[in-house]
Amino acid sequence: MPAERHIVIVGGGVIGSAIASFTLADPAFRGKVSVVERDPTYARASSALSASSIRQQFSTAINVDIGRYGIEFLRRVGDALAVDGERPDIGLVEPGYLFLATGAGATTLTRNHALQRSRGVDVALLDPRAMRERFPWLATDDLALGSLGLSGEGWFDGWSLMQAFRRKARSLGARYVDAEATGFARDGDRIAALTLADGSSVDGDLFVDAAGPWAARVASWAGIELPVRARRRQVFVFTCPSPLPHCPLVIDPSGLWFRPEGAGYIGGLSPDASNDPDDAPLEVDHAAFAATLWPLLAARVPAFEAVRVTGAWAGYYELNTVDHNGIVGAASGVANLVFANGFSGHGMQQAPAVGRGVAELIVHGGFRTLDLAPLAFDRFERGAAIVELNVV
Repeated sequence: MPAERHIVIVGGGVIGSAIASFTLADPAFRGKVSVVERDPTYARASSALSASSIRQQFSTAINVDIGRYGIEFLRRVGDALAVDGERPDIGLVEPGYLFLATGAGATTLTRNHALQRSRGVDVALLDPRAMRERFPWLATDDLALGSLGLSGEGWFDGWSLMQAFRRKARSLGARYVDAEATGFARDGDRIAALTLADGSSVDGDLFVDAAGPWAARVASWAGIELPVRARRRQVFVFTCPSPLPHCPLVIDPSGLWFRPEGAGYIGGLSPDASNDPDDAPLEVDHAAFAATLWPLLAARVPAFEAVRVTGAWAGYYELNTVDHNGIVGAASGVANLVFANGFSGHGMQQAPAVGRGVAELIVHGGFRTLDLAPLAFDRFERGAAIVELNVV
């Protein structure tokens, strides 16, 4: 019988909680799991501030496959994460994603479409006429193509998913430690313990860096430079007096995105790279809506000329500045440190696949359900970055 091990996860958001849940649910696992989370209210956690959408329309095969696994898990989440007969409801809906392209982006959209279809994604390319027939409220004069997910794409309640993973992990024996981690105690090429702000420490056999936007700080305690930075993203809530029948999540060539939410809509726009500092305060720039978003919204959907803003919030992307893909797997030079971060805004939807994958790595020494090896940390050292083009 394998020796019992203590797994210590730094970060109790959706990724950390998913790893804890899948690890403890594996019949082959022997040991215990501790999850260290500095903010049990999750007030600043990316998991709590996510727009919580899921898609399969990516430009890289690994992300397409992760999306396909994710949607299947979310469809059966009630059974998968039930505790004592109580089944979580995350409110999953699947109206699809609609990626729009002008002539300049048509070739890339077509190439992405071919990749997605080759991996079984239910997606259709639409010309401007077909888009107008499906979505008569959409302005298409400047468009060449649209790519519409016909199934397997949509959005859900991310807070409920995070809490469901956390509750499942706790029911299986995970210990959540409400404390701020401050460093690692080393023993040669291994980590012996995680030190905490109150002067205590948590001994462990294997440590997981699932610290989201603050993952680089955790990695630095082990002497590793991790290319993950906290980048602020804003989401605006607004209403429109005219309905938009069958509205999917729309991705405009400008980078603008919007989708229905309750009786209204939410939307946002990533800032220009020249104005996207690390660790910007989580304060909403309300002037940005009138100055930038509103003109883009009204240009794409004429009915949005009459929108009214009713709210807004800001959260952090844990942006992988090298290739915008997750970093999953063993650290270099440290024998018992595993990374699970850098998802660049896709962490909520990728949590099921990543949680299971890291759990398999912990318990079995390798990936079994889905090969996440392309996301290994050492790809940066090997010059094997996998650039994801469809980052929203």
